[in-house]
Amino acid sequence: MGEPPMAYLTGWRLALAADLLREQEATLTAVARQVGYGSAFALSAAFKRERGVSPREHRARGSAKTAR
Repeated sequence: MGEPPMAYLTGWRLALAADLLREQEATLTAVARQVGYGSAFALSAAFKRERGVSPREHRARGSAKTAR
């Protein structure tokens, strides 16, 4: 894959979380559990560190795109 296994796993989990966050009824806690994080805080910190935006900002951007 060209990257360490944990980096690949983190990227995969966050990509899945990004997709799940498009569904407005999905809570951050539920998404965190689905992708293997122990808490919404842990997911939020990883998401912000790796993607540069919070899960809330990501969700808002997705909603803005579909509202156009």
